Amino acid sequence: MISCQEAVRKLWEYLENDVDAAQRADLDGHLALCRRCCGEAEFTDELRQMLRSSSGPHLPPGVEGHLVAFLDSFEGEPQ
Repeated sequence: MISCQEAVRKLWEYLENDVDAAQRADLDGHLALCRRCCGEAEFTDELRQMLRSSSGPHLPPGVEGHLVAFLDSFEGEPQ
C-alpha cells in the first residue's frame, strides 16, 4: 500500500485522470482505507473545481494562505 504522503502528492494527477491504471488502483485502495486522505481528496477536488471556475487570475482573499499552510503541513511527514 502507498503512504499518505505519496497519495497526497498524486491527488491532483489522480483527480485529473492523469495516472496509469496501476497508480489509480494504488490510490483507490489507499483512499478506500484512509479517512484522512479521502478527506484530502474531497478538499482537493473542491479546490480544483473552484480554481477552474474562477474568472480572475487571482485567488479569493485568504485562499492562497490556506492553501500554502495546507501544503506545508505535509512537509517532513514520514513516508
